Amino acid sequence: MFTYYLDLARRSLRRTPVLTGLMVLAIGLGIGASMTMLTVLHVMTDDPMPGRSAQLYTPHLDPLPLDHKRRGDGPDPTADLTWPDAMALLAARRGVRQAAMAGGSLLLRPERAGLRPFYVAGRYATADFFALFGVPFERGGGWSAAADAADAQVVVLSDALARKLFGAGNAVGQTVHLGEHDFRVIGVTADWAPKPLFYADQTGTQYSDADLFFLPLSVAVSQKFQVSGNQSGWGKGDSMSLTSANMSWLQFWVQLDTPAQVAAYRQYLVDYSAQQKALGRFQRPPTNAKLYGLMGWLAHENLVPNDVDLQLWLALGFLFVCMLNIVALLLAKFLRRGGEISVRRALGARRRDIFVQLGIESALIGVAGGVLGLAIAQLGLWSIRQRPDDYARLAQMDVPMLLGTLALAVVASVLAGLLPSWRACRVAPALQLKTM
Repeated sequence: MFTYYLDLARRSLRRTPVLTGLMVLAIGLGIGASMTMLTVLHVMTDDPMPGRSAQLYTPHLDPLPLDHKRRGDGPDPTADLTWPDAMALLAARRGVRQAAMAGGSLLLRPERAGLRPFYVAGRYATADFFALFGVPFERGGGWSAAADAADAQVVVLSDALARKLFGAGNAVGQTVHLGEHDFRVIGVTADWAPKPLFYADQTGTQYSDADLFFLPLSVAVSQKFQVSGNQSGWGKGDSMSLTSANMSWLQFWVQLDTPAQVAAYRQYLVDYSAQQKALGRFQRPPTNAKLYGLMGWLAHENLVPNDVDLQLWLALGFLFVCMLNIVALLLAKFLRRGGEISVRRALGARRRDIFVQLGIESALIGVAGGVLGLAIAQLGLWSIRQRPDDYARLAQMDVPMLLGTLALAVVASVLAGLLPSWRACRVAPALQLKTM
């Protein structure tokens, strides 16, 4: 029976090519516009660490004096940790794993012929960084906590940078000149670039390129390497020193595997803040200490730009307008076939049969509109990738979004066809047959 209804729908659509084309175009434009923005929203709010995000947390303390006033829309100083606080949390080892980190950019002087010196962006981190985030390695590995303590001049390169510097050869054991120092390569990471870079600071670069190198945080501090990102200082004296208690600049992440560990760590942060307040260092309530899960932190950061949200609502509004137009076109089309429908009713077809037949015809329009919508969405995503925004390069449609496009097109067209189908199957056959 389904095949029969499908053949009837195909014949009906072929009889009215102009009307059919208008309906397919309307649903295609609506689906294409809405799926373009839904895809952008999807890639920007997707879990950057599937299977691991539920165990990753970032602690935040509030060491600011009571009279501190945040400047306008500037970065929140409590989003990062000071050096003394980060070192205290590391030493306490209250999590399964923990790591402090900060971004940096260094001048690299390659020894390979034909390569001029260039700046590379990377990450200064403590030893647990790689195990904490499950960073995959092609060769070698990360450094140990002993290397942190010894200020060992070792470095881990990304695969892209290693290939650029050493070609297809093994980079492990080679020497890289970063800044004014030589570093021994001990590992090369595989392709690893979580989007967004949730562990980066609040500089709006979470959707930028991945880190190209990783080296011990202790070395970066002792050698006074350039630190990129937010450096929020307050107070007087040495407030601009990276090791000062009045300068927040470090990101900190911890692995907690159970709810009990999460609760214990939250209480530890409150107790630590109370201890610092008793010592006269913290002035604000200890309960200001926060512990965010990875996805909760992304929501707190509000990484989706306002223009993306606005464009999504506009696209969905446009889809709604397209559906209203399809309702009107289908209503005109189905009612004009009143004579045909009445003959089928007179020959024994039930209202339910007519409703299903017209519903399949609406779904067929949706399939055609979905294919057109896919093409329009791909064109829209291509145009977004040409924008200078750092998130634009992520505008790629994956398999779930591709299937979702077709499903949305079919659902939208079927919903648009409900009222016309119901109205058409309510036509009184006797009145229609008298006019034939």
